[in-house]
Amino acid sequence: MSDLPDPVSNPQINHTQIFINNEWHNSVSGKTFPTINPATEEKIADVQEGDKADVDKAVAAARAAFKLGSPWRTMDASQHGRLMHKLADLIERDRVYLASMEVLDNGKPFIDAYEGDMGGVIDVLRYYAGWSDKICGKTIPVDGPMFTYTRHEPVGVCGQIIPWNYPLAMLAWKIGPALACGNTIVLKPAEQTPLTALYVGALIVEAGFPPGVINIVPGYGPTAGAAIAEHMDVDKVAFTGSTEVGRIIQQAAGSSNLKRVSLELGGKSPLIVFADTDLDVAVETAHGALFGNMGQCCCAGTRTFVEESIYDEFVKKSIARAKSRTVGHGFDLDVEHGPQVDKEQFDKILGLIQSGKEEGAQLGCGGGRHGDKGYFVQPTVFYDVQDNMRIAKEEIFGPVQSIIKFKSIEEAIDRANNTTYGLAAGVFTKDIDKALTIANSVQAGSVWVNCYDPGTLQAPFGGFKMSGNGRELGEYALHEYTEVKTVTIKLPQKNS
Repeated sequence: MSDLPDPVSNPQINHTQIFINNEWHNSVSGKTFPTINPATEEKIADVQEGDKADVDKAVAAARAAFKLGSPWRTMDASQHGRLMHKLADLIERDRVYLASMEVLDNGKPFIDAYEGDMGGVIDVLRYYAGWSDKICGKTIPVDGPMFTYTRHEPVGVCGQIIPWNYPLAMLAWKIGPALACGNTIVLKPAEQTPLTALYVGALIVEAGFPPGVINIVPGYGPTAGAAIAEHMDVDKVAFTGSTEVGRIIQQAAGSSNLKRVSLELGGKSPLIVFADTDLDVAVETAHGALFGNMGQCCCAGTRTFVEESIYDEFVKKSIARAKSRTVGHGFDLDVEHGPQVDKEQFDKILGLIQSGKEEGAQLGCGGGRHGDKGYFVQPTVFYDVQDNMRIAKEEIFGPVQSIIKFKSIEEAIDRANNTTYGLAAGVFTKDIDKALTIANSVQAGSVWVNCYDPGTLQAPFGGFKMSGNGRELGEYALHEYTEVKTVTIKLPQKNS
């Protein structure tokens, strides 16, 4: 940690307006909303509150930028990539400031914001910048005297609704493939964490993107988010967040213009630990899989299944590790664990912890508030957890580890799949047969063997079942942002 730069403990907030057409605007309604520091419960700034009228303006700007003959549409694909590389360079230049602002607005530790989030943002933008001039169709040897080829064309105006747990990282996951494919964007950051996205608006201008290509409208989900999902001139919407809101967005898309939808939603991911594994490695990895980002991760390993013969020792070591986890303000470089993002999330987590106590799970450590100010929750470990308990069924999105005992591989698979979710899964074993059996049997979009969420941006990420549809990251994400057009030309004669 010695080479970690010092954070900016009180970053100046320069951008709180709506970003449309490369310009800053106040909301049409004149309304603002506060963004809160979750570590202190104090207001950071008032942000312009976008709603339907502002979304309409942003969509009009994005539509104009997407018109045939516009600077963006006539620009070489390689130049799209150069602009994305320039944006990545600017984010890297301002990496300390952006990471510090993420700590202030989201609460996560600076080391996570700087190394994990900002490092990922830069890498993802550069990855998709490289794809911009490599998205191509095929020539197809159809029957008859015909010449047939396909074009992969941009979908059009893409609405992108970003969550609060990884604010700038999720922005990059969304805009990266959309821009590489030549689309234009109307993006709504989460109302809890709008500040880094708005700062990126200034960098978009500095990078040289044409007006209207990327528009950023802060606001609330039921107003600004709903306006994007329902808009008749938005061609595609991408959303990361809760399954509950994902349902609403899919319904809105269906009841409006049948716009394309990709959803990365909730999870209740199993992490299965067999007795033949390295116990200390499994304990530490399971700890990070659950407590990382204060448990506010859609693919967190929230159901830790442990084989019976090592169960007691695993529980003992997991409790000790959770007790040693350092909790505090994210600007403290020795801190591993910051606050939850807001009071609503804080109260929800404490309520689910209380349900675990009432339903008979054994509390190993934690179980309450940490300190008396800020939305801090103690790292909590439950053991002797049963599948019918709320903490084993519902997405907590907080620092609550549920350790569950199993006897056989068949039992582990059945119980792992006994959920409405299917985002991710993990397995720890030295037996390749067990590893492959689990990997091929669990219903999850990603399965990690002897690791958990390694952050491989070149590989696709997305869910089965009620964890969503579509894929982000890797080449697969490009499919979400292109339309395939078939062009057939009649020839006077066919020759091979």
